[in-house]
Amino acid sequence: MIIIDLEKNKLMKVIVIDDDKVSRLLIEKYIKKTNFLELVGLYENPIEAINDNKINDIDLIFIDIEMPQMTGLEFMRSFKNLPVLIVISAKEKYALESFEYDVIDYLLKPIEYARFVKAVTKAREFVETNTNTKEQKYDKGIFIKDGSSTLIRLKFEDIVWIEALENYVLIMTDDIKHTIHFTMKSIENQLPPEIFVRVHRSFIMNINRIEAIEDNYVIINFAGKKKSFPIAKTFRDNLLTKIKIIAK
Repeated sequence: MIIIDLEKNKLMKVIVIDDDKVSRLLIEKYIKKTNFLELVGLYENPIEAINDNKINDIDLIFIDIEMPQMTGLEFMRSFKNLPVLIVISAKEKYALESFEYDVIDYLLKPIEYARFVKAVTKAREFVETNTNTKEQKYDKGIFIKDGSSTLIRLKFEDIVWIEALENYVLIMTDDIKHTIHFTMKSIENQLPPEIFVRVHRSFIMNINRIEAIEDNYVIINFAGKKKSFPIAKTFRDNLLTKIKIIAK
């Protein structure tokens, strides 16, 4: 049996939202035997969780997709800023759309404890990373893991764009692309907002590499060729705010 044992003062506050009682109780059992997690709420549907007003005070949400009154996806769409999310579902078909909302992991029922541990460990690493000071987060570059053990430093100015690939992230430089097991939300929080801007759920761009904006597309010069990226309506205003526009 796997038991996770960390310092008691480093607890992640967790709620579970699932209309399946058996699944809900199983996740509750797993949380209680994982020492860096603290269960603060169990809910049969998202509306109960919203009405309990605990969402802004927690670190992690386990949420099902298919639920009456409000689905898990509708819940995700209802908030601009949510805690870390782990989806628990009996079906694979919602995985792609779920990752568009930057969920940390997607667990298929029935869930084994070893798989649960892998997901919450990833969530804990994300939370711990984002408790760093701004100076630590934005210190000229980021480190990524290449293979099993090697850490590679990427300078911010060398990153051209970042692209979501389901539960992976592609970081593209002029010379090489790096594929890492991360989410867009977690990588976005590691980037200085004065250099990078999100233009779409699937794309983050280096502002200094943008050559033009044509209609609903960002244009860059990459490897001697023009390359375009779509601008989603929800991100367009923020993009226009960040770039300097001189009207003729």
